[in-house]
Amino acid sequence: MSLSLNQRTTKRWSVAEAVEGCVRHGLEAVGLWREEVAEQGLAESVKLVRDAGLRVSSLCRGGFLTTPADPAPGTSGRASGGTARRAALDDNRRAIDEAAELGAACLVMVVGGLPGVRPGEPLPGEPLPVVRPGEPLPADPDGAGRPFSRDLAGAREQVAEALEVLAPYAGERGVKLALEPLHPMYCADRAVLSTLAQAVDLCLPYPEEQVGVVVDTFHVWWDPRLFEEIARAGRRIASYQVCDYLQPLPADVLLGRGMMGDGVIDFPPITRAVAAAGYTGDVEVEIFNADVWAADPDEIVATMKHRYARVVSV
Repeated sequence: MSLSLNQRTTKRWSVAEAVEGCVRHGLEAVGLWREEVAEQGLAESVKLVRDAGLRVSSLCRGGFLTTPADPAPGTSGRASGGTARRAALDDNRRAIDEAAELGAACLVMVVGGLPGVRPGEPLPGEPLPVVRPGEPLPADPDGAGRPFSRDLAGAREQVAEALEVLAPYAGERGVKLALEPLHPMYCADRAVLSTLAQAVDLCLPYPEEQVGVVVDTFHVWWDPRLFEEIARAGRRIASYQVCDYLQPLPADVLLGRGMMGDGVIDFPPITRAVAAAGYTGDVEVEIFNADVWAADPDEIVATMKHRYARVVSV
């Protein structure tokens, strides 16, 4: 396995700067994000990566497949219809096309949270009123009028139905969809897949070259079945991402990722398990952290290389 820089770790760097930084620090691969690729231009990003001789270890991200009910007449409002649903599928087709152009090893899929709940934002609509003694009960005691869904099982079904549409499309273009389970604290707003087992189960109906999983240490380190599920995933592991889990977490838990060695994760057993499962791809360092983002990106990459050799690799 070879070390790769996920572009989000050096958030200030454009695609061109990230490519130059990888070359400068002797890295062979880079993980790109769609927003930065769009800013650089897809064709220019492809040229930059190829001219530098780098691999694209992943493209982040597709997904967000769970959408509020907006059914077209005569449809269920899921994979078969609804304007929001169709828009999500269309955006994922574009992401697959971009991954194909870049030659990315996989397209990371963050599948989405509860329909209508936006990442990192308060719940939409008015909160339920406080009921005081002697006052009449509110007209909407169950909060049914709030414009989001609490149907977790239904949200997961939406993901499964969307894969039925997207997996064949990805397969035709030589792109592997990589389902990423996120830590359960992100279940409501970012990913209704919370365990590696859930992600592996969703993969099984499809050829392994079409649908795989991401093993991200930040999200899965706590799972008591982690090593069993890594073994079960086997060659379906499409991406291995590393960073540490900080304690305590910051107020914005999205930014609770730390440089390896700064938190609580024991990396070598996970790395050994991923290697034993047959994974031979790149190891991406993906860090969301305000202090890391504020630091000199070259210092971050140098530290990343040192910590990988000292803390992660076996």
